[in-house]
Amino acid sequence: MKIAIHGKPIDEKSQAPVRDLLQAIQEKEAIVVVSKPFIKSLQISNINIDNFQEFDDRVGLEGVDFVFSLGGDGTLLETISYIGELELPVVGINTGRLGFLATIPKDMVSSAVAALYQNEFSYDYRTLVKVHSDRNIFDGLNFGLNDFTILKKDTSSMITVHTYIDGEYLNSYWADGLIVSTPTGSTGYSLSCGGPVVLPQSNNFIITPVSPHNLTVRPLVVSDNSVISFEIEGRSKNFLISLDTRSYTVDASIQMAVSKEQFHAKLVKLDGYNFLDTLRQKLNWGYDARN
Repeated sequence: MKIAIHGKPIDEKSQAPVRDLLQAIQEKEAIVVVSKPFIKSLQISNINIDNFQEFDDRVGLEGVDFVFSLGGDGTLLETISYIGELELPVVGINTGRLGFLATIPKDMVSSAVAALYQNEFSYDYRTLVKVHSDRNIFDGLNFGLNDFTILKKDTSSMITVHTYIDGEYLNSYWADGLIVSTPTGSTGYSLSCGGPVVLPQSNNFIITPVSPHNLTVRPLVVSDNSVISFEIEGRSKNFLISLDTRSYTVDASIQMAVSKEQFHAKLVKLDGYNFLDTLRQKLNWGYDARN
């Protein structure tokens, strides 16, 4: 088996799970390839990398069976950007905090590796959002797992985002910004702005305004077969757009739209995992503060 690894910089809390993972996969005599940033972190932590190969972007991921993401949800989003249309299965090990995407606890690293070899898992295919533009943005990485966001920049004044669905006018959002979220991203920024939680396989996008001026403007759920396009106005000449963990400054002349990407993120679900359990645990649903 060939296993790739990407992770956030190693700190005191993540030392043990990193070493556990490396030991478990080396005991299986797997071929190991490590992302260029993470291999530097291993070197700094004095972890032996003599038998490891290195990958950068999609170069070096040929023939990989599984990609391990070591960190939190942000690290997993970075991992997806490495993989792209290769659709390699991603195993998310949570050494961070929330872990909506990186769902495997750090003390279960060894058992997760064993589950892969024993075929005790399934695949969870997640929709990606794709950004279309009349200029090169995000260094060509124009897809994201969580959300695409337009935000004000350089001024405290609101911006106006004229929004269209399949060419039909929807609304002019007077707000601090606008989020287009996938179901996966519905538990992220969109949720903090009042958006609904949407189950992963719902085939929808969520359009959520950020601090809208008109309080009757509410989040809207639309089909992910839609093409959502935008025109931006504001007192500032520059605006901030973001796609998952990547951001870019644009001006009002840019033409942008979003749609569903043709490929998916392929997440590994260990047997026994249930998304509804994750919702209850991470959001403290049913928790009685009086106890």
